[in-house]
This record gives sequence, structure tokens and C-alpha cells, in this order.
Amino acid sequence: RRRSTARCRHPTAAMVLEATILCIDNSEYVRNSDYLPTRLQAEADAINLLAGAKTQSNPENSVGVLSLAGKVPRVLVTPTDDLGVVLNAVHGISMEGTVNFPTGVQVAHLALKHRQNKHQRMRIVLFIGSPVEAETSELVSVGKKLRKCNVAVDVVSFGDVDENAEKLEAFMGAVNKNNNSNLVTVPPGANLADVLLSTPIFMDEDSGGGSGFAAAAAAASSHAAMQGFDGGDMMDGGDDPALMLALRVSLEEERARQEAAAAAANGGDAEG
Repeated sequence: RRRSTARCRHPTAAMVLEATILCIDNSEYVRNSDYLPTRLQAEADAINLLAGAKTQSNPENSVGVLSLAGKVPRVLVTPTDDLGVVLNAVHGISMEGTVNFPTGVQVAHLALKHRQNKHQRMRIVLFIGSPVEAETSELVSVGKKLRKCNVAVDVVSFGDVDENAEKLEAFMGAVNKNNNSNLVTVPPGANLADVLLSTPIFMDEDSGGGSGFAAAAAAASSHAAMQGFDGGDMMDGGDDPALMLALRVSLEEERARQEAAAAAANGGDAEG
């Protein structure tokens, strides 16, 4: 009986089990086009890829989305294993105001505390593409609280990388526990998604390498791009990354149109 129990548990133990909140910078700064086509679209592509990687690497993983800018940081999607819901939330995000870093991180932590599966490790991934206005001391304080609560934090710095470097490094120093957190800086002109694929953010901690996780990301991205197209077998999405991303965006727009049409039809039926 003991041997049977050990055999059942072993596969689960070999995989990372995580709940992740992906925090997107939707401030007015991300209108800039120093990352093509814009900072917002560049980070959206990277977030979609990362969300796909997380959900594909373990069927019990969950991913949520939070917007950092606006009147207050807002949870757009609570942690879920439904990749389609995440993609739609990222695609429909609007730009407003400035980023509230400390509050955003704390709201993300709160969402993670209410995750359904308490066996999941907690991770926050922050995309910061605008100036961080919070004081360094405030960031360090928040970082220490997250460290105490065993929350891992990955930060992707792009856009105002030099201006934010000192503050983000101080935050990372406070939050990092046994190298569970990472700071990645992406210079202007680089492709966010391509750069991230070769960083620890896309690495499966328990397997000790990023190859499996990156492969899962590519597979998930390709699946999201080709899903719903009858001619999906005529090409491999990995052969042309630019076309793959274009197809995925087209798919998301079509899905949004279909959902809007369905909602309008349901509304009409209800009135009738």
C-alpha cells in the first residue's frame, strides 16, 4: 500500500505547482513605440506566451491578470487554468494613468492568498514599462513582507530601464528568497517575448532548466494562434514568430467579436 501511494505522488512532485498573477503595466507610458509595435502590445505578447507556458507546464497551475495603472490596481482575472480567459483579459486592457507599484503588488498577493488550491506556490510577475514613482523604502518594505509570506516575484523591466534600475534592484534584494525571484531588464528595440524565453522566468525550477518550459510556451502560443483556423495544418506556427503573433491577435479579436455578438443576442432574447 505504501509503494502504491508513493508511485501516485511522484509525478506531481516532479512538476512546479504554482498560482501566478501576471501584472501588466497599462499606464499612459506604454503607448510609446520604442518596443514594436508599442510597449503595451510587446508586453501583451510576452504575457500571453508566459500564461500559456504556465498552464501547459502543469495542468493544475493557475494564472491571473492584474492591471497596475488607473485609479487603483485591479484584478482582471483571478487565478484560473482557462488560458482563453487570460488572453481575452490581456487583449481588452486599456491604457490610463500611472502605475501604483506597491499597491499593485499587495493586491496581487491578496488574490494569490485566496487561490483555490493552497498547495500551489505563489508567484507574481510584474511588467514595468514606466517610471516607478514609489520611494525605494516603500518598495523594500513591501518586498520584505512578500518574502516573509513565501511569495516569489519576477520583474520584467523595460522602457524606463535606467531610471528604475536602482529601485527595482532594491526591491528584488528584499523579496528574493533562495533565488526564487528574478529581475530581467529588456533594452529598447528588443523583442520582449524572445528575450524572456531565454531567462529564468521561463525556467521550470524543479527540472533545473528552461528547455521544457520554453517548449511548453512555444506549444501553447502556437496552439493559441492556430486554434479555430481550418488551415491550421498548413504551417508550423514556430516557423514564423511574427506571423504566429499576428494570427493570435486576429484570433483574439475574432473571439471578442463573437462574444460581443453573443452577449447582444442574449440581451435581445432577455428583453423579448
